Amino acid sequence: MQAFSLRFNYLFRSTKGLALVAIAMISLVTAIFGMLSGPMAEWGTRDLIVRLSGMSLVDAEREGRIIMLYHAISMAVVAIEVYFITAIVPMKDRERRSINATVTVGYLTAMIFGLGFAYFGRKFVFHGLFLFGQSMMFFGGILLASALWPWKKEYYVKDPDYAHTKKGVDLERVAFFAMAVATLGSAAFGAVAGSYWNNGFETFLAEDVVREPHKTSLQLAVIGHLHIMLTLIGVAITLIIGKWYDFKGIFQKIAMPLMIAGTIVITLGAWAVVPFRSIAHTVIYVGSVPVLLAGLMLVIFGWNKLIRDRLAEQGIEKATFGQKLKALIHDPLKFGSTWQMVFMNFTVSGVGIFMAAKLDEIFRVWPAREERIALTGHWHILAGIIATIILFYYADLAGLKGKARQWFGWSVIIGSNIAFAAMTVLSVKRLFVSESGQQSLVNRTILLADFGLVLVLIVLAMFMLWRLFDLFKRDGRWTTELEITGPNVTFEAESAATEEVSL
Repeated sequence: MQAFSLRFNYLFRSTKGLALVAIAMISLVTAIFGMLSGPMAEWGTRDLIVRLSGMSLVDAEREGRIIMLYHAISMAVVAIEVYFITAIVPMKDRERRSINATVTVGYLTAMIFGLGFAYFGRKFVFHGLFLFGQSMMFFGGILLASALWPWKKEYYVKDPDYAHTKKGVDLERVAFFAMAVATLGSAAFGAVAGSYWNNGFETFLAEDVVREPHKTSLQLAVIGHLHIMLTLIGVAITLIIGKWYDFKGIFQKIAMPLMIAGTIVITLGAWAVVPFRSIAHTVIYVGSVPVLLAGLMLVIFGWNKLIRDRLAEQGIEKATFGQKLKALIHDPLKFGSTWQMVFMNFTVSGVGIFMAAKLDEIFRVWPAREERIALTGHWHILAGIIATIILFYYADLAGLKGKARQWFGWSVIIGSNIAFAAMTVLSVKRLFVSESGQQSLVNRTILLADFGLVLVLIVLAMFMLWRLFDLFKRDGRWTTELEITGPNVTFEAESAATEEVSL
């Protein structure tokens, strides 16, 4: 009983344990429900999973199932980011405990019963519990926003290297607060539309109505909700990585006001899609510029820091270009977290801006199926890049070092970059290949994407198995982490508990 209690404390009261459970849940859901995808159906795997699990898959309800699956995964991702934020942003222990507990109950309840309702029969008590879980997540967000309130004097900045107002208000904390409040408002924005389902409003996928000239206000609200929530998840992980790098100095002082302003403007633009559809996208573009510039400031600072710290560690004063490059990529986890932000501009931001600029001239001339592929690829690549950055951060927090750190980091970087680059080419293939001559390109890009994703999934499975096997050990590293940090941990304390491991 004591062994169970200790493991329970580790898994549900420490940052490492809470993040581990959430990542494990996402991995499990992805593994099981990924078997229902198109390629799996062609191989017969889908029918096998459906028979063994007793799933109820009505074709007319497909859109609803997909939406429920997306919400289940995204809420777990939000929970992981909340755990990271409560660990790295100063707040009271009771606030940290309350936030983490509320969010954990919320996402687990919503995930389990939401998927139960969507895939295993229409038991409406499950749907009620799904909504209860979402409500708990929302309440956890309110608690987080309250704890992040930046105008408390005990959180004022005294170090001049960090961005702050004349009175000492921490602008980085303001950025976290703005992101949290914007997320709460955007969640409510989608919930209002959701409350009308089965009351004259039918389930739909955003990519299926993109070419409809007339969209209802509720449809526009759902589309706006989809875009802004994914954007804010990206803003949150950017701020988290900034804390990881100890982002400071002139670049941080430029970046924080940009991030605050950009977050507010993008959010207002997404909300404006209902009353002011004609100008909403212009507002969003205006808000995107400062957010992207803030990310650029972080990348410049981060890469300089990686090079400088590694060269100092090696004792090199006047380094060659080759030595600087080796220093930059020495740590694939830290380098990967910022490299993915750069890579995103080639596969997501750049493609998205080009599509918007040439929408009527090029993309609306294509068959609707081609534009649909481009849109779904755009959203999924961005979500995938955010997921890899979260993995880099957690792997470092979990103490992955040595050869295991190198293999894990570079496998995720190479695998994800190959997959996302291939999918980007697939999504815009009609720019440079005709419909009659596209099959060879389609086959190659899908093969490359499958290879890249399989590589990422294999190393992730190995990493998760390492953590799982460690939990079964009486004297595993989890005991050291719990003993050193206690049940209420902080990022700094947990990092001090890491030790070198190898696979």
